[in-house]
Amino acid sequence: MYLTKEEERIYEGEFGETLEKAMRILVSLGEIYEASHLIPISSAHISGASYKTIGDAGLLYLSSLSGKVKVKSTLNPVGMDRERWREMKISNEFYEKQKEIIECYKKLGIEDVCSCTPYYLQKPKYGDHLAWSESNAVIYANSVLGARTNREGAPGALASALIGKTPFYGMHKEEERAPEVQIVVKEELEEEEYGALGHLLGETLRDSIPVFSFKKRLNEDEMKKLGASLAATGAVQLFHIKGQTPEISLHPEPKERIEIEREDIEKLMEFSEVEVIALGCPHLSERELYRVAELLEGKKIKKELWVCTSRFIKNGCRDVIKKIERSGAKVICDTCMVVSPLLENYDSVLVESGKALKYVPSMCKVDVQMTTLENCVKYAVGEL
Repeated sequence: MYLTKEEERIYEGEFGETLEKAMRILVSLGEIYEASHLIPISSAHISGASYKTIGDAGLLYLSSLSGKVKVKSTLNPVGMDRERWREMKISNEFYEKQKEIIECYKKLGIEDVCSCTPYYLQKPKYGDHLAWSESNAVIYANSVLGARTNREGAPGALASALIGKTPFYGMHKEEERAPEVQIVVKEELEEEEYGALGHLLGETLRDSIPVFSFKKRLNEDEMKKLGASLAATGAVQLFHIKGQTPEISLHPEPKERIEIEREDIEKLMEFSEVEVIALGCPHLSERELYRVAELLEGKKIKKELWVCTSRFIKNGCRDVIKKIERSGAKVICDTCMVVSPLLENYDSVLVESGKALKYVPSMCKVDVQMTTLENCVKYAVGEL
């Protein structure tokens, strides 16, 4: 992989150990994926922020780094709500370690937004090159916004943030972004059914790029749910939607075609008795919080209901949050049910997310079932 004179000097350690580590990570990635050179990026989003997932080894590595990031950089969810951690039954030790991790990132100049939906805070422009980790953020940026990023691991995204560049391969190249298979959905779906659709298709589409034909234009939340599930179950980094997403006119239509029946989706969303309900993986948008508030209006929960969102979304709609919490539900920020110990005291959980349906069993060791957001709330208040 070609390096400029300055990049070579960074690689050789002339600018300090932290930048040397970062450049060596980027060069290794570039060599693995046969990148020709490094390209500038406009932003980075860094995962590996929860003490639950990175542990003491991750904290030790972060503590060894110094300097400042070169581009706007944001942080993924951590393992607790920084203000309501006691309500989550987080131990003092976990709390202290998590605080240290956040401080390490902040010292590097990374914004502690602690959210998996950075695109709600600041949308990248069409054609922007990024270095984002967090699978749902990557597929949303590529598909809905037309930005360009590979699905970076935490070390790669952090290295790119520190250098301000990323290897030029994969989703950064226009020729790698063409659709490979058509997905025809014969009936119009309900909002959370798009997440179920992504969950069903993920393994079939693994590492492929689909183009969807739907009966209607999808809203941003529906595209978020579809993408998050595709990314979680099939490592899909980009999808197109006919007549809607920004790059669909740039590529020829693929010949391979898959048709989806609604009954397959409905079967996935059948559920039975569970102990707790958890919403917000990815973090709920302001619109989704309004939906939850409307469904809970004048009601009290009979099953525990946890609602996860970002702090910047919560701060923008505090009246809505109050309406939700009058029911007894708890709205938490900075974290979610997957990367926190939230579900450790339960055996079963109901979610509205195809991404959570994939990750909760392996990362939380809890039985999980999926249904619509409306059914989740109705079940919480004893109406189902």
